[in-house]
Amino acid sequence: MQSVIFFDIDGTLITEDARHLIPDSTRKALELVRANGHLTFINTGRTTFNVRPQVRELGFDGLICGCGTYIEFGGEVLLYNQLTQEHCRRTAAAVRECGVTPVYEHKDGYFFDRLAVRNADLEDFLVSFVEEGIPVDRDISDPEFIYDKFVVWENPHADMERFRRVISRDYDMIDRGNGFWENVPRGFSKATAMDFILDKLGIPRENAYAIGDSMNDLPMLQAVEHSIAMGGAEVIYPYVSYVTTPIEEDGIYNALAHFGLLQGSAPTSR
Repeated sequence: MQSVIFFDIDGTLITEDARHLIPDSTRKALELVRANGHLTFINTGRTTFNVRPQVRELGFDGLICGCGTYIEFGGEVLLYNQLTQEHCRRTAAAVRECGVTPVYEHKDGYFFDRLAVRNADLEDFLVSFVEEGIPVDRDISDPEFIYDKFVVWENPHADMERFRRVISRDYDMIDRGNGFWENVPRGFSKATAMDFILDKLGIPRENAYAIGDSMNDLPMLQAVEHSIAMGGAEVIYPYVSYVTTPIEEDGIYNALAHFGLLQGSAPTSR
């Protein structure tokens, strides 16, 4: 029977270091699993514009982006949660007053707040964005400002109690660690998007697989019967049904082979 496999990006499909390496064995595994009639989806917190071309070029049947706020299948947009600009501006004003450092993520790019507190974490992100050719000149004062989700860093004098009280009314707050928070509109997650896809395609949950490498993948991993942790991601080992090898030791290939989803040749490289 047809199965569907959901993949995180960073640390799963592509290495998280500056090389951004995709092993040849991962390419081969994706080619074989699709040739066998199974479906593959990216499932990421990144919004669509921030999915690297080298990842897209691997060939996926669909995209889940922005923590479930955007779903695409076969080139068709099946779901897109669009917030109103009025809501976005009101939220951004409240975020600024709390003294945190935000980045607002839209499917077409990032927006920043020039009047918000800046910190070293944001500066590091800006450097990496510039290196990748991502525009960093868009501001919440721009006429077209709108977002799908947003992230913030805590600061020494930030009013986090107020931030949690205000933001939790409309958003699920995901603790990414080290004072970094991802804020997703209530009712949307990597898991809700997977449920949407399985219902839409009529694929039973026992034919769904999810592969990730960090705690922010937990909703995705807990949404399916067959959950897979990349080797080296010890923090999520207790929550998955299978642990594969590390990404550069044929982790994706070995995981899909373990579950009988591949046929054909052995990995092309190590």
